[in-house]
Amino acid sequence: MYRGSVHGLYRWPVKSLRGERVSSALLDHRGMAGDRAYALIDERPDRAGKRLTVRQNAAMLTWEAAYPATCDGAPEPPGPPVLYRGGEAWAWDDPDLPAALSESYGVPLSLRAADGQQDRGPTVHVTFEASRRALEEEMGAEVDVTRFRPNVHLDLDAPAFAEKAFDGGTTISAGEVTLGIVGENAGLCVRCAVPSWDPHGRARWPELQSHLIAEHGNTFGLIMRVLVPGVTRVGEAASVANVPAPSALPAP
Repeated sequence: MYRGSVHGLYRWPVKSLRGERVSSALLDHRGMAGDRAYALIDERPDRAGKRLTVRQNAAMLTWEAAYPATCDGAPEPPGPPVLYRGGEAWAWDDPDLPAALSESYGVPLSLRAADGQQDRGPTVHVTFEASRRALEEEMGAEVDVTRFRPNVHLDLDAPAFAEKAFDGGTTISAGEVTLGIVGENAGLCVRCAVPSWDPHGRARWPELQSHLIAEHGNTFGLIMRVLVPGVTRVGEAASVANVPAPSALPAP
């Protein structure tokens, strides 16, 4: 068993926009409550009805989405997020918001609200501080964990990249919550090109993705599902149970 604590909690209200760091969050059958509950829909003729993501338009990272401050610690965000760009704030239901976003991205857009718009279903993305630090050492440069858009970031006494050997019997407890690697699309998180962009979309670092492909099978972190729902908080105890035998762990 590995032990430690919840190092950070991150919520991404609008898919592919920058998100928010929160002190506590509800995790349930949807994943993290309020996470990716909103999306921008591409209305170009060849993509009409599809979600616009950073993979098509890195400028999405120039906008930030956050729920009102009173939502931090609330089990359920009571209303839609506010979007920010520079010094401007836009309510989700502002009739001028679609036009402002379309002008910013150069794409005709509409807005959609729907729970659970993660790429891999209603899941929770978990990353590990030991692995982030090891990746920094390998790259010889700072690696901001928000490049990977996690929900739960854990600081454990596990070795770096120990999660590569976690299997379907492994569970993670964090506060009231228990997570497991169960069902379709769970397990190691295969990365797209998004982590190669800095969190604000200003510059690309292709060497990071090349390194992940060459050294880590293009994976970082875990995709997990909620087995026992509840609230987890930054600083609360976390543990990993049913860890594979040491011989199964990746070599240091």
